[in-house]
Amino acid sequence: MVSPNAPTFACLVTKRKRLVHGLRGDTYIPTATRDLWDRLFREGYKADVHIITDGGDAIPAHTSILGMSSPVMKNMLEKSKGRNGKRSISIRGVPNQAVRVFIRFIYSSCYEQNKMNKFVLHLLVLSHVFVIPSLKQECVQQLEKGLITTENVIDIFQLAQLCDTPRLCLICHRLILKSFKIVSASEGWKVLKESNPKLEKELFESVVEADSRKQEKMKKMEESKIYVQLYEAMEALVHICRDGCRTIGPHDKVLKRNEAPCNFSACKGLESLIRHFAGCKTRVPGGCLHCKRMWQLLELHSRLCNQPDVCRVPLCRNFKEKIQHQNKKDEVKWKLLVSKVSSAKKIVGKSSPSSSTVVILA
Repeated sequence: MVSPNAPTFACLVTKRKRLVHGLRGDTYIPTATRDLWDRLFREGYKADVHIITDGGDAIPAHTSILGMSSPVMKNMLEKSKGRNGKRSISIRGVPNQAVRVFIRFIYSSCYEQNKMNKFVLHLLVLSHVFVIPSLKQECVQQLEKGLITTENVIDIFQLAQLCDTPRLCLICHRLILKSFKIVSASEGWKVLKESNPKLEKELFESVVEADSRKQEKMKKMEESKIYVQLYEAMEALVHICRDGCRTIGPHDKVLKRNEAPCNFSACKGLESLIRHFAGCKTRVPGGCLHCKRMWQLLELHSRLCNQPDVCRVPLCRNFKEKIQHQNKKDEVKWKLLVSKVSSAKKIVGKSSPSSSTVVILA
């Protein structure tokens, strides 16, 4: 006998409505309430509709809950005709166990993890077809946690497009780009080539485009690294010519071989280059590769230096005068280089220690 204080089914439905709407705010749903709705699904108390699945399975449910949860089901229920006081609707094309997990989620938002793992793609389709956003979101989160592999990513990507899940599409696309060699050898890719050659072409083009962007990014990073090295070489050149550095420096400076290494990473490379430049017998520009580097560094310094009258770097003022007679084509190239090297000053502090190699400027 039912206690007079026991909640009626109509009261339970009203409570369910409030809870569902409360999900949008800060309402807390106790575990006991979830258990109550889970039990209602399992026992089918006062169920007034049957859900027919493949294999002839009939899942008892309640029209009020189904209609409240899904506008598609509400429409199906309104069109269905009852027999012996009970109506029925059909959900076919997916395993009957997947339908049970789906209906249970509608009631209580509960599921068993092993069944979610097994039927997640079926549940994603059902959530889309019957417009259950909370289940769709849960399926995407479960897939994102590790259920997407290089073997199934193509199938999931196509399904994500059909089910209008942009985030899942993005996750799959990133994996395809990252592991294209493995993905393109999968069975899913072979089926894709036969069934959807247009999508296969789009994916292949996106891989090529991503690879081009990667190459361009690496090229810019390498260029930036070179400009940083040049900036550091300019700093080291001024340091050597003004202060001296252990074994090399101005003639009026007392050098100490036992001094601790300086903070200029380019000093070591510049030291050997300057020594060669000082003793080379074919020092003219173009006559020796090492001397050519030195001439270029001296000219670059002169273009960057704003104190030529007191500068201790050799030939600084001479290059300033030479610049006045340089042709426009060379001048444009030098101005661009000066601009790039000056900009490198901003990132020197953020970059990792660069190589002491002195690069050729032209």
